[in-house]
Amino acid sequence: MQVTEYTVYAVKPRWLFTRIETDTGLVGWGEHVAAGSPSAVAEMTKTLLERYVVGEDPRPIQDCWETMYRGQFYRGGPVMMAALAGIDQALWDLKGKHLDVPVYELLGGKARDRVRTYTWIGGDRPSDVAAEARERLNAGFTAVKMNATEEVRRVDSPDVVSAAADRIGAIRDAVGDDLDVALDFHGRVAKPMAKRLAEAVEPHSPFFIEEPVLAEHSEALPAVAAHTSTPVATGERMYTRAAFKRLLEQGAVDVVQPDLSHAGGITEVMRIAGMADAYDVALAPHCPLGPIALAACLHVDAAAPNALIQEQSLGIHYNEDVDLLDYLADPGVFEYDDGFVEVPDGPGLGIELDVDAFEEWEEDRSSASVWRHADGSFAEW
Repeated sequence: MQVTEYTVYAVKPRWLFTRIETDTGLVGWGEHVAAGSPSAVAEMTKTLLERYVVGEDPRPIQDCWETMYRGQFYRGGPVMMAALAGIDQALWDLKGKHLDVPVYELLGGKARDRVRTYTWIGGDRPSDVAAEARERLNAGFTAVKMNATEEVRRVDSPDVVSAAADRIGAIRDAVGDDLDVALDFHGRVAKPMAKRLAEAVEPHSPFFIEEPVLAEHSEALPAVAAHTSTPVATGERMYTRAAFKRLLEQGAVDVVQPDLSHAGGITEVMRIAGMADAYDVALAPHCPLGPIALAACLHVDAAAPNALIQEQSLGIHYNEDVDLLDYLADPGVFEYDDGFVEVPDGPGLGIELDVDAFEEWEEDRSSASVWRHADGSFAEW
């Protein structure tokens, strides 16, 4: 089998897909995080494919991954690793189809029959969360995630802290303990406020607090963790196992959240999952993305013993005009029931895309988020 050609698709609402074709007629699909610039990721994807994949046998995935990664003198970073991640997913999809087995079988087989999942509420600036939480519970979900705050100054006022506590408190008043609620600090919070917020929300039993500080300030996580018994999660802005190695060595994280469309794909995230398991740390892949990314995540979740829960984007505030299931030839492949989703069991990733339904996404640089504090200074978002 030999790779003959490829196509990179930028499609609405903000997704980047790659299709890899072979001389056998088999096709593999992968998905990339756009990393703030879909054109940059698309170009890097084309570079890696032309240099290392086209004309080659796609089946030796480990060697292909190492060659794409180590063949670069300047390695890593959000653009390169997003490009590599989508290619890697497509290679696993191809190999599964070639052998006529689901990807999870190639990863060692199932450690579970289905995967627990959560959904988003509240939007970028959280509001109306109690009503949305009740809606999600009635729809069958057993867990949700929301942003914990709006903008937060490095040291902010007591009302910012009480507002965050009141929001999750309102959910508890609305649905009691029937719903797990994860709080995403989204890197908006500096260490002093992260400690205060972690203490303030703890009485409402969050499922976990996510990215309480930015990834580049992960050395502050032990100080934050010391102020709460709530599990600490992070990792969506870490792209290699080397970054997760340093994180795990600190001993302050309870849940790692690599993104399979950003952190090197299935190959690298399985390595990260194994490292995390050695430190008794759970895996919850980041995935507010499209259907290919979700399928890849579910195969890893199925095979990784320490997988905890899976993020997914059905109904998320980012999905305008197009939602998670709209480009699937068979939307029923993701069967949601009682807070769980089934793992696709067809060959490869187990999904097929309807290319004719694709709606092109043209990069709009004006859509980049820029938030500012009252004094005009930049605010993390």
